[in-house]
Amino acid sequence: MKNIVCFGEVLWDVFPTHKKIGGAPLNVAIRLQSLGNHVSMISSIGKDENGYKIVEFIKEKGIYVESIQVDENLKTGKVKVVLDDTGSASYTINSPRAWDNIQVTETAIKTLQQADALVFGSLVTRNEVSKNTLYTLLKLAKYKIFDVNLRAPFYTIDILTHLMNEADFIKFNDEEIIEIANKLGCKTLSLEENIKFIAIQTNTNTICVTKGSDGAVLYYNNIFYSNSGYKIKVVDTVGAGDSFLASLISKLLNETPPQDAINFACAVGALVAGNEGANPNIEPEAIQKMIGS
Repeated sequence: MKNIVCFGEVLWDVFPTHKKIGGAPLNVAIRLQSLGNHVSMISSIGKDENGYKIVEFIKEKGIYVESIQVDENLKTGKVKVVLDDTGSASYTINSPRAWDNIQVTETAIKTLQQADALVFGSLVTRNEVSKNTLYTLLKLAKYKIFDVNLRAPFYTIDILTHLMNEADFIKFNDEEIIEIANKLGCKTLSLEENIKFIAIQTNTNTICVTKGSDGAVLYYNNIFYSNSGYKIKVVDTVGAGDSFLASLISKLLNETPPQDAINFACAVGALVAGNEGANPNIEPEAIQKMIGS
């Protein structure tokens, strides 16, 4: 199994009736750890109860927390989540929060230098401090996995282009890749053509695009692999894409054949969507049952 660092936001997802710990990089980290990898989190919390509860939660999951900083001035992150009738989520993201102010520290550098891969998203670049920290760490990482996470108004095409050029592996959803490729000059609506365009533009040989309930497409060393999705009664979609990515990363980094990797990842993503919250416990038997169904 691999040593993986996740960088970015840790926060509370606040639903109308309850709240749960989340943030895309943390959701990825939790699923990666559950699959047997050694995972570290680089982030920042506020000096408050919400922050301390997050750190305790992460510790309980077995994730290395020494690189989670405590900000004296900014509060721990919160996101207001609203679900529509289909379980799809929309988000209101508070700003600024502690994860906007992640610093370059010796602990963070040492943690990254020992890792096989770094997972990061685009939302964390909304603030100059965390963005510059990410840019510094990208220069040190052995293998870089970019989880595109477009949350208006917190992104620019220039920053996205820089991150894509840095990455060895890029994950989009189907709307994100069309939007970004279009802004870079690709005018086709063909998903495969958009993937090839981004691969050439950014010199990236591993690209994955999720398609919601219709599964995902993986472009790996110039070959396309796909899975059309697994039927599930959706409870909520929060974190399903994060668990999909973590499952795909875990399998590919541990040299599972690409088709088996995307089948596994789609099954995990579906099972998460069929449960409440971003980080439900998923049994291996349930994954294998879904793949075989």
